[in-house]
Amino acid sequence: MEQTIDPTLGPVLARTGDERAVLTSFLDFHRAVLLRKLRGLADADARRRLVPSATTLAGLVKHLTLVERNWFPTLLAPEPGDVYLTSDEDAVASFTLGDQETIVGITEAYERACARSREVAASVDLDHVVPHPQLGEVSVRWILVHMIEETARHAGHADILRELTDGEAGAL
Repeated sequence: MEQTIDPTLGPVLARTGDERAVLTSFLDFHRAVLLRKLRGLADADARRRLVPSATTLAGLVKHLTLVERNWFPTLLAPEPGDVYLTSDEDAVASFTLGDQETIVGITEAYERACARSREVAASVDLDHVVPHPQLGEVSVRWILVHMIEETARHAGHADILRELTDGEAGAL
């Protein structure tokens, strides 16, 4: 039996697009997969620890919000006071949920961060190079590929956590 691919998925639509269209469509696809993992869950379920680490579904989204801010606006379009976060403490804090944080709030913050990232990335050429506090220099192309990898990896974690939560599995 031949399986068809949903033609509305961004990466399918961009399959003959230019490099930027392909890169951004894959990143947006994985961003959307991550958010779909929270759909229909109660806040308590999204916060629940199901693995030995402190990783939770909501914590993954909170972490990727910081990652979006770090890699796009802070590196490519910094505003006064922006600091690229690199410490182990910053990494732990990015997964840690405050008592008042909800799925709605975390999702909205992530969506805002992604929108800002799209805006910033679209304003510069893929070959544009910026200094990075740990790596030396990085291009916008490299940042986009790195963010695809980072987001897809965490979307995979979210898929496993969601399956452990209520049995729901799959990217869509």
